[in-house]
Amino acid sequence: MKKINVAIIGASGYTGLELIKILIQHPHFNITYIATTEGGTKASELHPALLGVFEQEVFKADAKEVAQKAELAFLALPHKAAMGFAKELLGLHVKVVDLSADYRLELEAYEKHYCEHEDKEHLKEAVYGLPEINTEKIKKARLVANPGCYPTASILGILPFLAYLNKEAPIFIDAKSGVSGAGKKPSTTAHFVSINENIFAYNPLKHRHEPEIAEKLRLFSGHNFEVNFVPHLLPVSRGMLISSYVQTTEMIDAKAVLTVFYAQSPFVRIRENPVDIKSTAGTNFCDIFVSQKGKSIFISSSIDNLLRGASSQAVVNANLMCGLDERTGIPIIAYVP
Repeated sequence: MKKINVAIIGASGYTGLELIKILIQHPHFNITYIATTEGGTKASELHPALLGVFEQEVFKADAKEVAQKAELAFLALPHKAAMGFAKELLGLHVKVVDLSADYRLELEAYEKHYCEHEDKEHLKEAVYGLPEINTEKIKKARLVANPGCYPTASILGILPFLAYLNKEAPIFIDAKSGVSGAGKKPSTTAHFVSINENIFAYNPLKHRHEPEIAEKLRLFSGHNFEVNFVPHLLPVSRGMLISSYVQTTEMIDAKAVLTVFYAQSPFVRIRENPVDIKSTAGTNFCDIFVSQKGKSIFISSSIDNLLRGASSQAVVNANLMCGLDERTGIPIIAYVP
């Protein structure tokens, strides 16, 4: 099979590095262009771990150059910066997987929680890149909005139960992420002396991922559930643990509902015991455990925030967009011990 040329724009961050690590071993994708907003360096200078492994030149991002060298581009850029590149790339007939928030939300919600949107035309055609739900749409898409890390783990846990939920009862989501979720740029909360041997909530009930979770649950169910989302930072490098609490209107066998719902989903694993972050670290799996007391259901889900919550899910989406099996080249071996 002919290699498919791909580009990575925004290669300097953690998600950019993870994309490189996956794609250099992918049997059908060939990295022909990597870039940052500044350029003028090499991949191994951006990420010393790549020394002797991947020494490709890093360019200053230019959409026209991408179009000459690649059929598909991964945008690992901050919100607002991504939409400008995506708009230009789509005009040059390059497929786009955007890892930012720029195409995840409906217009009103995006502008309320982020900024004014500069590409309203393509926002309408963007497909939300959750493969378990939107496989067929992703296959036909030119532009895929890769879901956020917290929404991925939260939505996957709650989705199977939407049809049974008490519409009057709020959904509570207690979320915990490794500090790499805060990005590479230094901050007070991510400083070693702040996070070491510590755990704390941040932006409780105000985090930008709450409207993303609420919007997708509404679109998938037809009902506007009240979602209460509280994220925390963990003193670990990577990993994400979500605890969701929901109420049903009738007695159900929660484990059976979960098992049937994901019977054909290769990257969702149903666990017999509460999930942990170590077992999904380094993989694209989402592990889910469920327990119940009458009509009260506890859902515990775990993902690698940098992989299933960003880069490996982006490659799954690219696989589908390019007519490949979604499992091709996707990491499945956990970083254990």
